Amino acid sequence: MTQRLNFAQLSPDLFKGLMTLSNEVKKGSIEQSILDLVDIRASQINGCAFCLDMHSKEATIHGERPLRLYHIAAWRESNLFSPRERAALAWTEAVTKMPEGGIPDELYERVRGQLSEKEVSDLTFQIMAINAWNRASVAFRAVPGSADKAYGLDKAGLE
Repeated sequence: MTQRLNFAQLSPDLFKGLMTLSNEVKKGSIEQSILDLVDIRASQINGCAFCLDMHSKEATIHGERPLRLYHIAAWRESNLFSPRERAALAWTEAVTKMPEGGIPDELYERVRGQLSEKEVSDLTFQIMAINAWNRASVAFRAVPGSADKAYGLDKAGLE
């Protein structure tokens, strides 16, 4: 697959704005391990190979266990995720897919049982950001692994 265009070069201010959002979310209330799970799950749902590749490598660098990475797509059936992680993954799926009629109160209350209001807000911004990256990367056919060296992802040792 060949990349269609380089949106970072063509729209540098917009790219920088989205990068700023992504970097600010990392300073929020949600721990990095959950941010990694969220980025991977949303990228799976959206079919974004570039982001799936990138965030799997980031999670590996952050110390995530390989078996948990393999289980993300089937997190409901896996016993490897905590209730807090399950809540974040359920919220990720709902916000990413945005069901007709919106997100059910029952799901919101279940998520609120594991995360504070601030954490739900911060998590939602993370989900918004990864969905934006996914959409741009899929639309313009970003090539998986093409930015590894620039982002330090070669340190993951995954090729």
